[in-house]
Amino acid sequence: MATGAAPRAERIELRATREEKRLLAAAAAHERLDLTSFIMRAALPAARAAVEEAERIVLSERDSDRVLALLENPPEPAPALRDAARRRAART
Repeated sequence: MATGAAPRAERIELRATREEKRLLAAAAAHERLDLTSFIMRAALPAARAAVEEAERIVLSERDSDRVLALLENPPEPAPALRDAARRRAART
């Protein structure tokens, strides 16, 4: 039950108790899946959700308004930023 066109070539090792392995194997058999497919079917959506949650920024309405205002009317660059840009331009 590969989810993409690419073959699964990478390995992941899991440590489990004998009972955990027996339970996973039994559940996979009930679902008519091999153990890898059964574990991946459960783990991949959880991994995607965890990454999405970690990478999402949620702003309050006040913060959203502030970001939009700054995008529409950006402040003048600080002197330190201008100096850094000049130094960078001089190096290239």
